[in-house]
Amino acid sequence: MPESLPDRIVVFDTTLRDGEQAPGASMDLEQKLSVARALQALCVDVIEAGFPAASPGDFDAVAAVAREIEGPTVCALARANREDIDRVSEALRPAPRRRCHVFLATSPIHREFKLGLSPADVVRRAVDGVRHARESFEDVEYSAEDAARTEPDFLCEVVERCIEAGAVTINIPDTVGYALPVQFAGLIQHLRRRVRGIERVVLSVHCHDDLGLAVANTLAAVEAGARQVECTVNGIGERAGNCSLEEVVMALRTRADHFRASTNVRTQELCGASRVVAEASGFAVARNKAVVGQNAFAHEAGIHQHGVMANALTYEIMRPQDVGCDSTRLVLGKHSGRHLMRHRLEQLGYRLDEAQLDRAFVEVKKLADRKKELHDADLESVVARLFRSSEGSEARL
Repeated sequence: MPESLPDRIVVFDTTLRDGEQAPGASMDLEQKLSVARALQALCVDVIEAGFPAASPGDFDAVAAVAREIEGPTVCALARANREDIDRVSEALRPAPRRRCHVFLATSPIHREFKLGLSPADVVRRAVDGVRHARESFEDVEYSAEDAARTEPDFLCEVVERCIEAGAVTINIPDTVGYALPVQFAGLIQHLRRRVRGIERVVLSVHCHDDLGLAVANTLAAVEAGARQVECTVNGIGERAGNCSLEEVVMALRTRADHFRASTNVRTQELCGASRVVAEASGFAVARNKAVVGQNAFAHEAGIHQHGVMANALTYEIMRPQDVGCDSTRLVLGKHSGRHLMRHRLEQLGYRLDEAQLDRAFVEVKKLADRKKELHDADLESVVARLFRSSEGSEARL
């Protein structure tokens, strides 16, 4: 990481804009407000509340978030045209802190097939959009859509001209999840070397997960000098989703020794925010989802359980409490060992000698082969069946 850069990473959350664009994830006004409140509790720096020009409902939702949320900057998206930018200005008028996020694609494939514009036309339209936004906003962000597939020197030209026009944040999106970490870091370094005035702006990245590399690309960009990360709770978003907020934030925190950078996110709210977004979007969180999944702090393998019971650091690099999870969960199943079974029986009030424990262990393993997970009632049933005589009454204290 370059030594001269500040160590604070701005967390820009786009769950309510890019996240909600995921097919099937549309939220109504009350759901959007519940997510916005969760993001406020997380202490993210920027909440991108929506795309006001997309629909009257999106305009109303952005305006409602702007009225209610204090603390984070409230941001809204606009294409690089006057009509979109004016809609953003109107929707965000109530916000104490507000940002206009102007975007225009720059890659050859987008220029030819989507925009029908020459490179010179793209530069002109991007600059005009940023200038118009600056008439109403001090805080203007410009995004070069599909930057990862844009010619690096042309990208430098667009970025430099937008800085001259007044953008204070420059966002470099990997819109289609095409980049590789080394390549993406190299692009950020190229911009920092070649663009005049780059030191005056916050350099941002926005990565998609089409190849499963959104978090890796984002972290590579941070190492290369990016100081804003754009992400969503649970990683929801277009196609395969966006960079996952909880993953990138906890990577920066857990490996602060490497990144030497931090965020303002209140990590103890991560699991709570995850649940709110899952409920509002209707997108269930996978059990094995990093940081916030049901299995993120669960252990079934006997070797792992023994280690965790002795010292959680043997198999857990984060504390569950640090992300708002209640505790480590030791799952009793067919891979579990005697240590957990003895521990769980003692918690239930049973004291078995070694011979009794051996008999119970055999029966528990047989039962575990038929069930994915055993509960306390299953253990008590095994003990009652094996030791229901006077031997059983003596086994329980």
